[in-house]
Amino acid sequence: MAEATTTTPPAQHQFPCKGCGASLQFAPGTDNLKCPYCGFENRIQTAPPAPVPRLDYQSFAAGDVTGAEGEVLAVHCHGCGAESTLPPDTTAGKCPFCAAAIVAEAQSKKLIKPQGVLPFSVNKPQAQGLFKTWISSLWFAPSALAKTAQAGQIDGVYIPAWVYYTDSQSAYTGERGEDYWATETYTERDAQGRSVTRTRQVRRTRWYPASGTVAKHFDDVLVLASQSLPEHRAEKLQPWDLPAVIPYADEYLAGFVAQSYQVDLVKGFDHAKVLVDPEIRRTIEADIGGDHQRITSVDSKFFNTFFKHILLPLWISAYRYHSTTYRFLINARTGQVQGERPYSVWKIAALVLAILAALVLIFLVFQSQQGMR
Repeated sequence: MAEATTTTPPAQHQFPCKGCGASLQFAPGTDNLKCPYCGFENRIQTAPPAPVPRLDYQSFAAGDVTGAEGEVLAVHCHGCGAESTLPPDTTAGKCPFCAAAIVAEAQSKKLIKPQGVLPFSVNKPQAQGLFKTWISSLWFAPSALAKTAQAGQIDGVYIPAWVYYTDSQSAYTGERGEDYWATETYTERDAQGRSVTRTRQVRRTRWYPASGTVAKHFDDVLVLASQSLPEHRAEKLQPWDLPAVIPYADEYLAGFVAQSYQVDLVKGFDHAKVLVDPEIRRTIEADIGGDHQRITSVDSKFFNTFFKHILLPLWISAYRYHSTTYRFLINARTGQVQGERPYSVWKIAALVLAILAALVLIFLVFQSQQGMR
């Protein structure tokens, strides 16, 4: 799935402008390629709308990828290890994931081809506006941050993802808790201090052994196949409008960077199993019934598993501050934003000192007023 490497990679697919000869770029929110220089537009000629095909997981996991492999020009970043493409005719650039400088010494790798793509809807000016709003809203940010992380330093990137479809069957053991009410006797002192015996109703639980098997079907289990993004930030960019995924076409990548997957198909499915486990446990708890449930063991098996390899659109700003990389991510479909940022120790210290100074002043004023009495 990421095995063979050649030393003479094929040329990256380009779409020359009929007006000036420059490379056309995909225009977010449209079905057009647009020239960034003369404004010429060319409608993307695609096949009639059709569902993105699902591929059999077992066959691919066993290594049978006949007809589904493709050669991808991968530029390796020595800073973070990301492998991605650069636009045609580009000899050097900045890694969109860590901001390190990279030189376009690309190699061709055989990878599973994407079956689908979710095209950009949010364009670059809109993304820059979101970035500017976010930067200006940061409290206690270093003064140099505005210069380091300029709104113009933002890249459109397609990140790889796996989407899984599977059936599960889970055998479990556990306990079912059923509540009941019991009368409890207790002693307390009344208003006159006398010891008085009283009764009250208390809720208690009886536990019974439980076991069984539950089945569950899962659709659209999304696993990001990139390790170049902060996981907790990337996960918060969801939901992605997966029903809008269309069959892959090179035109939608024109003018953008596309990352090769770093999480392979099998490891992706292992993560998908972790993602669906809470739903399996909720199904088991419903099957156990009663007022309370305890799950002792679960043995889940998965079958009828299919997958899609798709590309998701992000706007990314990666900038370095004091040798640390910070990223700002935008879901280029919904405009959802997630960002990392540095804090200024000096600004925070100044605030703390100001608060302490104010407290000391209040104390001195209070002491002065006490001395006048």
